[in-house]
Amino acid sequence: MEAWETRDWFADFLEAQNRHDLEAVREFLDPGVRRAHLPAGAEAWIADVAELVHAFPDWQWKRIQVIVEDDRLAVHLRGSGTHTGTYRHLAATRRRVNIAAFAMYRLSRGRIVEASGTDDAEQISALLG
Repeated sequence: MEAWETRDWFADFLEAQNRHDLEAVREFLDPGVRRAHLPAGAEAWIADVAELVHAFPDWQWKRIQVIVEDDRLAVHLRGSGTHTGTYRHLAATRRRVNIAAFAMYRLSRGRIVEASGTDDAEQISALLG
């Protein structure tokens, strides 16, 4: 993909995440996607997203910056939502959280095959603390 196509691809990926459309998100992931320090595979990724949007039904990601180089993306996002359901064994607090997220993705054939970055779950848990 050309850099502009990759940016458009990422915009579509982020839109699927913000709609909380897990099946659409799954289409952006390689079934064997590797994630640094997290369980591998698309199913594990989808389970993490499902837990997040269950606990934060208004969760939204905002793109701050995207840098594309060859088959890789570097992204800076802000994520926010209101904690109205159980998250990582923490009962709903009704607190609004806002986090900064940084991620690196490697793509192959229009799917994420590798991902690394900040530990969003750890940041969220610390804010709910």
